[in-house]
Amino acid sequence: MIISDGPKPLSAKAVFAGKKVILFGLPGAMTPTCSEKQLPGFIEAAAAFKAKGVDTIACISVNDPFVMNEWSKAKDPAKEVLMLADGGAIFTKAVGLDMDTGNFGGVRCMRCAMVVEDGKVTAIGLEKGGAFEGASSAVSMLKAL
Repeated sequence: MIISDGPKPLSAKAVFAGKKVILFGLPGAMTPTCSEKQLPGFIEAAAAFKAKGVDTIACISVNDPFVMNEWSKAKDPAKEVLMLADGGAIFTKAVGLDMDTGNFGGVRCMRCAMVVEDGKVTAIGLEKGGAFEGASSAVSMLKAL
């Protein structure tokens, strides 16, 4: 994660403990589907999520924190979404959401979205590979709340 004085580790406990969180994962920042279809829905629905008691909307991707920070600046200047860099895919692999895209980009996060309440996943939408069919959309997560 990027903060004013550079990248710093952020524990899962800090993100999820005692909170209702919408976490969505995607294969890569700055890619067309992620940038033009999945991310904008969560930014646009931020007020609706907050009205339903969501404390944090977070996006995780297997990218470095500098890429995630620049993507945030370009697509979400109001910082509605907490951008989480999982550069080594440690979290992504630990929760079983990793996929190997081969020469395209190596190990990436499957396209997904979930409601996490105090660290427990209460609803999840998984897409097949990198496709975006709607299971991991903001609309799906709003319906799940």
